Amino acid sequence: MRADLDIIQNWIAPSSRVLDLACGDGSLLAHLRQHKGVSGYGLEIDPDKVRACVARGVCVLEHNLDKGLGHFRDNSFDFVIMTQALQTMHRPDKVLEEMLRVGRQCIITFPNFGHWRNRMHLISKGRMPVSKFLPYEWYDTPNIHFCTFRDFEQLCHERQIQICERTVVDSEHRDTWAMRYFPNLLGEIAIYRVTR
Repeated sequence: MRADLDIIQNWIAPSSRVLDLACGDGSLLAHLRQHKGVSGYGLEIDPDKVRACVARGVCVLEHNLDKGLGHFRDNSFDFVIMTQALQTMHRPDKVLEEMLRVGRQCIITFPNFGHWRNRMHLISKGRMPVSKFLPYEWYDTPNIHFCTFRDFEQLCHERQIQICERTVVDSEHRDTWAMRYFPNLLGEIAIYRVTR
């Protein structure tokens, strides 16, 4: 399991109902089901990843998240999770609102585009950064809404969304004291737990 998913699983209470958005191959849900007794669903748009979920025994629906979560009732889940996908949504603000409608708490992770390496790359080369963590050219990237820790926290403030926990890690998913003090500059990955 990816290291960021290991951090997230520590925030999930046993026997919770979980909805995992853009769930990929279903590894997080499979782990949570096995180790924490959770129940729930994954939503995924990629048919190959849907098949991988089914092979793991994960309940999954093929779904485009930009179309909303209208087929789920309010507060249907204890946790709604979206890892490394918020920045790929056409309207991340609307997706976040829908997550908070169907879930009591939400866990969101995204890359911090304000990280110092990205800033230096733009300053020194005048081009969009390409790295191991962001391995796409500007023209083929799935990332359409670049944001920073400050951007996300401003959105939460404007929408009266409460931030319960925030973890700041680097590309190896390590947490240091410096990243906690200067998250927007030094953190590469944001991991938030939010609620209404």
